[in-house]
Amino acid sequence: QLQLTESGGGLVQAGDSLRLSCKASRSTNRMGWFRQAPGKERVFVATINRSDGNAAYADSVKGRFTISRNYLTNTAYLQMNSLKPEDTALYYCAADTRLSVGTTTMEYDYWGQGTQVTVSS
Repeated sequence: QLQLTESGGGLVQAGDSLRLSCKASRSTNRMGWFRQAPGKERVFVATINRSDGNAAYADSVKGRFTISRNYLTNTAYLQMNSLKPEDTALYYCAADTRLSVGTTTMEYDYWGQGTQVTVSS
């Protein structure tokens, strides 16, 4: 079993930055971030894989968010800059043992509990 623990969420103003962290209980290949706003489905934000460090982003966050990993500590990060009110959501970390990046919820077997990000205008 793989446990994921997110941290770093909070309440910020539009234009501010936040960095989310996701600590995995052991090494894994694919890691990603998803978010879910109230009353909406969980959607893809960013993903990165272990084999070649390839990353992918949702169009809505390209140029503002950066995903990265520290392989020594099994931790993934999501650096979020120029935050907008529409970025407000519960952010989930996800992981999977399969190679390559994954952009859908079905491509991940392990999920964290989520960390809330609220951006005020």
